[in-house]
Amino acid sequence: MRGVAALIVGGGPAGAAAAIILARAGVGAHLVDRQAGPHDVVCGGFLGWDALAELRALGVDAFALGARPIGRLRLAAGGRQVELALPHRAAGLSRRVLDEALIGLAGEVGAAIMRGRAVRAADAGSRSVRFDDGEEWAADALFLATGKHELRGLSRDLDGRRESPSAGLRAALPADARRSRDLAGMVELHLFDGGYAGLLLQEDGTANLCLSVARERLAGGVTALMTEIMAEAPRLAERMKGEIPAFDAVAGVPYGWRAKATSPGIFRIGDQGAVIASLAGDGIAIALASGGSAAQAYLNGGADAAADWQARMHRRSFRPLAVAEALRHGAAGPFGRGLLMRLLHGMPGLGAQAALLTRISARRTGGRRSGERSAPDPD
Repeated sequence: MRGVAALIVGGGPAGAAAAIILARAGVGAHLVDRQAGPHDVVCGGFLGWDALAELRALGVDAFALGARPIGRLRLAAGGRQVELALPHRAAGLSRRVLDEALIGLAGEVGAAIMRGRAVRAADAGSRSVRFDDGEEWAADALFLATGKHELRGLSRDLDGRRESPSAGLRAALPADARRSRDLAGMVELHLFDGGYAGLLLQEDGTANLCLSVARERLAGGVTALMTEIMAEAPRLAERMKGEIPAFDAVAGVPYGWRAKATSPGIFRIGDQGAVIASLAGDGIAIALASGGSAAQAYLNGGADAAADWQARMHRRSFRPLAVAEALRHGAAGPFGRGLLMRLLHGMPGLGAQAALLTRISARRTGGRRSGERSAPDPD
């Protein structure tokens, strides 16, 4: 069995952020990702101002990668809509481009990158993993960054959870002049029974369409679901030109879940530490902030720091997830949607306040100088 200092399982923003900070500090960081090359994932195309600041702190300029600036939110429910100004500038960028930039930077600063290798199982007691080819590795610290996917031996503890997990779906709508004009500088949220859809422009002119929906609505299949949703959300149907695109899907997204505890030497980061509803648009910021602060905790206190860091992450994520869950559940039914639309129409400033309350990152929106190392977790 091979032994390494830090093994990061998952090459998304959380895992890459941890690898970058560890490698810059001289730690032997090994990042393994099951994907062999660039790929899209379900959701994650929205970068809030806090995510942009976290990226700048790592030395990544999202706008240099082609990110589309976003300054406003358009909320649509049935035949009604309202537009709100966001508190700070956000952006739209595909995960294909973002993840490649972060993994590339991790390799440049000295992390060992292993792509196209899948970890099949883990053992918490020995902090070891088994790859798909049977090889086993052990680590002083194991950073679990597998996103919404579970890893055998370290799956989420969902005991006592009352709500069944939601399903996430994603599609890329082709570049279209009218759609590009209507979505310029905008992120759109379309509300319907049991879920919502988000729509924004990406760097290549395509529109990223992400949906979160109660799993029971998928019982008849994706085509039947989208036919129903387009009838409930006519403005979304207009954006889609009445056509149902090919979707990627991930079933079983436990929105609102937070890791209460962890095993010694194991840091649960990104969606493996806290799963916020994508309605709030803070998922990437949570991934970057948790990956960075977990790496810093390891640098400060070694593998023994995992338990304390996870407990602080659990406390730190309480308010953002609670607010996001209140919004998600409130918007899932006709009464709540109607009330939300009336409130925002009369008091649009409430939208900005709600967006601020779902933020987890303590980093200033101005960020740090390019390439500057992250500060220790302020908690």
